[in-house]
Amino acid sequence: MHSKKLSALVVVVALQGCVVVPKTQEYYDAECQIYARRMTLSAEAARIVISPCGGADCAAQLVTAGVVTAASAVVAGSIVIVGNTVYWFEKRGRCNKIDPTKNPEPGTAGTA
Repeated sequence: MHSKKLSALVVVVALQGCVVVPKTQEYYDAECQIYARRMTLSAEAARIVISPCGGADCAAQLVTAGVVTAASAVVAGSIVIVGNTVYWFEKRGRCNKIDPTKNPEPGTAGTA
């Protein structure tokens, strides 16, 4: 019985899972001359606590921990895709990109 508790304790200490979360970053876009935002994925450490178990109970807890990690990646990835699409439209609407055909440099007007 003592060895089961010890092995469960080793699993609890050794097993650290990851949870994937979306993060928003702001950056300066020199081409558009604006501050814009983008989303990225970040893996955060999450302690997964497994209670003392044996046999099928431990397997079920490990599978559950794996499913939680995978599900967080799917959900966070979907949020990042939607968020970056929204930020792209926002950036496109605010972009102050210099168009050389509309604002020619001095001394180049009228040359083709």
